[in-house]
Amino acid sequence: MTKSPDDYLMISALQHMAFCPRQCALIHLEQVWEENLYTLRGQRVHEKVDVPDHELIEGVRVERAMPLWSHRLGLTGIADVVEFLADGTPYPVEYKSGSKKAREADDIQLCAQAICLEEMLGCPVPRGAIFHHASRRRREVVFDDGLRSHLFTTIADLTALIASPTLPPPVADARCKDCSLIEACLPYALQDFGPAAQRNNPFHVSDLAP
Repeated sequence: MTKSPDDYLMISALQHMAFCPRQCALIHLEQVWEENLYTLRGQRVHEKVDVPDHELIEGVRVERAMPLWSHRLGLTGIADVVEFLADGTPYPVEYKSGSKKAREADDIQLCAQAICLEEMLGCPVPRGAIFHHASRRRREVVFDDGLRSHLFTTIADLTALIASPTLPPPVADARCKDCSLIEACLPYALQDFGPAAQRNNPFHVSDLAP
């Protein structure tokens, strides 16, 4: 059955899903959001690219805040920057506030943007880049079969998460330290609930609403 545009998945939600399913559920199902130093830095980095604009830089057309969609996959979102190379090939660039470091969740988000561009413009998008603001450096990402396969798995996982009446269990690992939702998530308070306890005592989404 074809999805209504109102039911399309947000590309940003795919990044959250790949990083931490519980974080994704809190943000996109519970509408929970808290600011911390890292989220504020991210907002500052995106100030320039959040305003739709375009310009020509050394022969490269640059589009900022470009709307994206894929009717085939039911995705929607906004690309920070899309550069159109000399031969017309789109080259998406996602801005991140941290230093240059490979993060799979970021690569999946960028790959989703590429697949949207392929459908919208009818041309292949083989690569793009993450711009790491802290180091002022780009990290190129190749949209190979492995990354595309991981994206499709993440889409399926996010679809299942949205349909589920329960929150995913907390991870209580290194991801939690810098997460702005740590107080809403309670990862360390709940980490003693093992898999069996979680199955027998599921936390409904509404149970953990702030």
